[in-house]
Amino acid sequence: MPRSIVTYPHPVLAGKARPVTEITDETRALAAEMAELMYQDNGIGLAAPQVAEPLRLITVDLSGPERREDLRVFVNPVLSAPEGEVESEEGCLSVPGYRATVKRAERLHLSALDLNGNPVEMDADGLMAICLQHEVDHLDGVLFIDRISRLKRTLYERKYKKWLAQKK
Repeated sequence: MPRSIVTYPHPVLAGKARPVTEITDETRALAAEMAELMYQDNGIGLAAPQVAEPLRLITVDLSGPERREDLRVFVNPVLSAPEGEVESEEGCLSVPGYRATVKRAERLHLSALDLNGNPVEMDADGLMAICLQHEVDHLDGVLFIDRISRLKRTLYERKYKKWLAQKK
């Protein structure tokens, strides 16, 4: 059965993802499917929990969704050495129809594995740093709406409930 992107308040989005213990053909197929879903929904990043797979796996492509020229897949990503602070407007494929300003580290270091099991080390800043933080948050059960003020979160919750009522 093909996967789809799950949306808030799906319980998998609030859980901590488990490490990928072995990179298999299934892991690679999952990454490929995640990339396709990310592109279909005009995203630049997607974490496995967003397709109901509680694994520490993310896809990122800042050239997308139109060009699709720089797909990166990170297995068991770890972020370290955060520096500075930047505010940016974020949205999320699992929180459709809502955007908010979020504070993130301006620069950081990523350690991960690629789909061949090779170590990846990368210093990131700008949009890449923001995207990595957003996606790794998903692996820890944190949504960007968990990082906004209580008032903005309450307003989002009301909007969401109203939207649900209109769907019935």
